[in-house]
Amino acid sequence: MAQLNVVVLITDAGSAETGGPRIVYVNDAFERVTGFARAHAIGQSPRFLQGKNTQAAELALMTQALRIGQPVRVELINYTVEGKEFWIDLDIVPVTNAAGLCVNYIGIQRDITEKKKAQALVEQLAHHDALTGLANRRLLADRFKQTLAACARQPVYCGLLVLDLDDFKSMNDTFGHAQGDALLVEVAKRLTACVRDVDTVARLGGDEFVVLIQSVGNDAAEAASNAETVARKILNRLSQNFNVEGESYHLTASLGIALFNNAAFPMDALFKQSDLAMYQAKKAGRNTFRFFDAGMQVMVDERSWLGGELRQALAQEQFTLHYQPQFDTVRGLVGAEALLRWDCPGRGQVSPTVFIPLVEQIGLTKSLGHWVLEAACQTLVHWSTLPALSHLTLSINVSPKQFQLPDFVESVMACLQRTGARPDLLKLELTEGTLIHDLKGVNAKMTALKSYGIGLSLDDFGTGYSSLNYLRRLSLNQLKIDQSFVQSVLTNENDAAITRTIVTLGKSLGLEVLAEGVETLEQKEFLTQIGCHAFQGYFFSKPLPALAFEAFVSNCD
Repeated sequence: MAQLNVVVLITDAGSAETGGPRIVYVNDAFERVTGFARAHAIGQSPRFLQGKNTQAAELALMTQALRIGQPVRVELINYTVEGKEFWIDLDIVPVTNAAGLCVNYIGIQRDITEKKKAQALVEQLAHHDALTGLANRRLLADRFKQTLAACARQPVYCGLLVLDLDDFKSMNDTFGHAQGDALLVEVAKRLTACVRDVDTVARLGGDEFVVLIQSVGNDAAEAASNAETVARKILNRLSQNFNVEGESYHLTASLGIALFNNAAFPMDALFKQSDLAMYQAKKAGRNTFRFFDAGMQVMVDERSWLGGELRQALAQEQFTLHYQPQFDTVRGLVGAEALLRWDCPGRGQVSPTVFIPLVEQIGLTKSLGHWVLEAACQTLVHWSTLPALSHLTLSINVSPKQFQLPDFVESVMACLQRTGARPDLLKLELTEGTLIHDLKGVNAKMTALKSYGIGLSLDDFGTGYSSLNYLRRLSLNQLKIDQSFVQSVLTNENDAAITRTIVTLGKSLGLEVLAEGVETLEQKEFLTQIGCHAFQGYFFSKPLPALAFEAFVSNCD
């Protein structure tokens, strides 16, 4: 038996539940294949040969068969003494005595590692591009079918991106096919790095690549925005110089995008759409992308244009603050919320719902946040010279990204000192999204700000991650009831109940509660009845430019 070319193990009949069976014999082939000495193996469970990639399903099949005394055959991954994986084809046969009781198990193992490698190679060649290792057309078609099946279960937008390298044929002819192939391999690596693991990058031949992106949005606008982000990331990455075998190359690409959100889109039709869009990108000057859907392209172009205008808006002083009054039933006019407005020269007034998300996308959060803070502090200084306004507080909105800046507290205090504004008249409005990351760090900043006398308000309360845990821990002064609840308190009992709860909660925590979006006398009366005494909304006044706000305050007197 010692001369056999297969591994032989014999174990006792100990039960799996008690840690057995235990090895009582191994042949010489065991030592050659595994690297473990016979003395090390004797007395151990064969499980010591297993590791992280040993298949749980095969082990369960083996355990079940042995439990009922049946022979079993499985294919397993085992590990050598150096931790190297190898595949075995394992036959286990129970040995019984004259009474029919199992006394031993004999295991016959054949090393099938090379066979498995060959199978994996065949699989690789069948489903992957031989040059780049990316998915080929066959695997892409399989992934596409899976994507359509997922869309049928839960409609969500996905995207098919077709990409063609600009003037690659000329470069290939000039520098040779070997260099061209090396470039394609590097392109494949960069494309793969630009997408998620759930997405698929494929090469269909030549310099044509396809990216299948999953779940880019629940609606057309969100999907177009996310697909645009992927496209720009790809184009930017590919436009960076390639260094191949000591030579530097510059490439660009043209990219076409087709979006789909249900199972009724055949892949061939989407390829045609993406191809058409890609050729439109080439006609537009190359090194760019186009959507097949004209409406989405217009939307993306508009957002891109606005992004460029936003970058100039700060330097050209196109932003202003408008002020919406805040009232208290006892004290009357107590303050205002500063709301950012943008008067774009080529567009006129742009809605904050349009440009605020863009501010974050193009990286202007810090700069614009500083501008708003500076403008608010200057407003407070100006109001201090006007007796009718000198007591008013001014609230400004702080985005989560702005609040998370390491020097946020220092920048606020520096602005107050620079302008001479009173800290106790400045109020910072935070959203619940600010609080979900690093609660300890957030509270440390809030505590520091509050120690200087700055007020802190939680905006849009009830619409996000409301939690008693953070409310009782954070240094807040005020809760603002979101207008979505206020506007339906008279028609929706659930919203009325939520509003009552927020008022009660605020009182129990010693916080002022302000209702925003109050538009009618009936809403104000309801809120007053349930104990809310601070208000903001069109019933009192719309947001006003600076001079109009000052006139409004004068008329209030």
